[in-house]
Amino acid sequence: MKILVLCTGNSCRSQMAHGFLQSFDGSLEVRSAGTAPAGCVHPLAVRVMAEAGIDISNHTPRNVEEFLHEPWDYVITVCGGAEKSCPTFFGKVAHRLHIGFDDPAKFAGDENLVLEGFRRVRDEIRERFYAFYRQEM
Repeated sequence: MKILVLCTGNSCRSQMAHGFLQSFDGSLEVRSAGTAPAGCVHPLAVRVMAEAGIDISNHTPRNVEEFLHEPWDYVITVCGGAEKSCPTFFGKVAHRLHIGFDDPAKFAGDENLVLEGFRRVRDEIRERFYAFYRQEM
């Protein structure tokens, strides 16, 4: 099963979803990408995923254009921006889904408040992607 998870920057939400999907089932081929990829995975995304026992520290943001010619069982957008600007795939895409989340990179406030926001989004991603996995696999 091939799954591509998309967001705008590919620095938080899509990286977390990527990590969770791989943790649910090692036989899944999971990639994540962005329509305007950031320079690196957000350090707080790495931190909160490590708290959940998942290491995404070696992940790097990638551009969706790298994956447009490949066939996918699922292309899943996790932000409204990626859903609206999702490019045309030239390879076969069996299913397109949108499972949206708040962007933790845009949270403001002191470090503890921002960290709590990252944890909330991480937990929402785990819950909704596990439900997707249980239903679709």
